[in-house]
Amino acid sequence: MNQPQRFAPAKVDFDLTAIRADFPILREPVRGGRLVYLDNAATTQKPETVLHALDGYYRHQNANVHRAVHDLAERATTAYESARDRIAAFLKATREEIVFTRGTTEAINLVAYSFLQPRLQPGDEILLTGMEHHSNIVPWQLVAARSGARVVPAPITDRGELDVDAWRALLSARTKLVAVVHVSNTLGTINPIAELIREAHARGIPVLVDGAQAIAHVPVDVKALDVDFYACSAHKAYGPTGFGALYAKRAHLEAMQPWHGGGDMIRTVAFEGSTWNDVPYKFEAGTPDMSGAIGFAAALDYIDSIGLDAIAAHEHRLLEEGTQRLSTIEGLRIVGTAPGKGAILSFVMDCAHPQDIGTILDQDGVAVRTGHHCTMPLMQRFGIPATVRASLAVYNGSDDLEQLERSLAKVRRLFA
Repeated sequence: MNQPQRFAPAKVDFDLTAIRADFPILREPVRGGRLVYLDNAATTQKPETVLHALDGYYRHQNANVHRAVHDLAERATTAYESARDRIAAFLKATREEIVFTRGTTEAINLVAYSFLQPRLQPGDEILLTGMEHHSNIVPWQLVAARSGARVVPAPITDRGELDVDAWRALLSARTKLVAVVHVSNTLGTINPIAELIREAHARGIPVLVDGAQAIAHVPVDVKALDVDFYACSAHKAYGPTGFGALYAKRAHLEAMQPWHGGGDMIRTVAFEGSTWNDVPYKFEAGTPDMSGAIGFAAALDYIDSIGLDAIAAHEHRLLEEGTQRLSTIEGLRIVGTAPGKGAILSFVMDCAHPQDIGTILDQDGVAVRTGHHCTMPLMQRFGIPATVRASLAVYNGSDDLEQLERSLAKVRRLFA
């Protein structure tokens, strides 16, 4: 029997009603009812302040940045470069270490081709984990195939934790890079990246961290971590799609060759040869996404206006409540039970395929993600084709979890 009244509403240190009012799309009717948006690991919704920043750029600042001397170009350049300062401050970096990209995927590819590929030799290894997103697997496979190197995955436990002892044993003189996800997009596992970075650096091995699922949920200090590369995306942190950033130590950026050519990445061009711009511009060819940068900065302002500590506490309370609620559903199994995990609930049910579950939930206005979540090796590790994933954000509440539980009880009644 479905009994949502057993669970006390999650306590919050901020006004959830006011926060929800910041997100216009949450007032969008879905299937004739209220939208319950639990697909935040795929993309978050955007607050009014971000929408206003995007609209304001196109209404009042729209021009190409740098080079031009007219007023609109100066406005656009000031806003664009101010966004770099804002992103750098959020990650505790310096502005010269922030490269604008189209997102985490492009940032990882940039490191793969510009940093790692020239250093790879036959027999070299790239150490990953068994919980990586495809975007933190495939780029390394591509550059490894060109050089005779290979990708090595470290195992994970049945709870979805990295087996750190096994990971450490795989570090060797052949390891030329460690790449690891900060927060698993499927399991919610938060990896001990500070420890991993120390272990790798003790052996002279550089480290890239995929931070796509982290920056909107946990504080990140790239200097304190001493990480070599940290990649992130705006759209998973309440910002616009198609924009992201790569943090890289300046020494690496100075040594790396450009990946894309043209536009802002040049200093001089002649048919006899060209020279490159200073970092980070050396890696930013072509007309950039000015609005994306400005929107990302506005999203980070929004996160800071609430506070990451308050957001993390709220999401953790919801995760605990959601875990309790799902545990009451007969035949439901949560995949990924690492302690201290992020606010992601992946699960399977013994009575229905995840795709069918997602379809039934959608009829009740509950938006979840179904499938392999771009983590097919992880699905193989657990012997399942897919999961249903409910991922939480700052605007979710106990009422969302209550509706999820009711809808899952309906799935049980329909398919059992």
